[in-house]
Amino acid sequence: MARAWVFGDDLDTDQMVPGRYAPFMVGQDKFHTYAFCDARPGFAKEVRPGDILVGGENFGCGSSREYAVAALKKLGVGAVVAKSFARIFFRNCINLGIPAIESADAIQIVGDGDDVTLDVAAGALRTPHGAATVRPLASFAQEILSAGGVIAYLRENGDFPRV
Repeated sequence: MARAWVFGDDLDTDQMVPGRYAPFMVGQDKFHTYAFCDARPGFAKEVRPGDILVGGENFGCGSSREYAVAALKKLGVGAVVAKSFARIFFRNCINLGIPAIESADAIQIVGDGDDVTLDVAAGALRTPHGAATVRPLASFAQEILSAGGVIAYLRENGDFPRV
């Protein structure tokens, strides 16, 4: 089981990892420890591998900071479920191997800290308050996620040189 972290609408990437904590400012080994430092102090220390972020509309808006998603990946976030996503944030999630799943009703039935189970195959996010319907991902996105991200996908499919 995963724990839900609930956020509202228009959560931008600067709230995820403020620019002053970009990897080139604080280092690749530390930037993720500043995830949600202003918007949700304590997140980086309390999040557990597999936990799921749940949000409203336009999740991941703002600048196209790939390191915001990279911080979530380093912290072990298992998925992001939201009503809608900013396009570049969505692609960054898929490319780095984090499922970004749309759900029109998850935000209404998931409480912060709830134990939840995401079953993409069944199209459901199960919560103590019922199940929210989740939209299936396109097949190409599923393939990339199954491989562990776009780099792993390209390596597996012979479209990327091994280094």
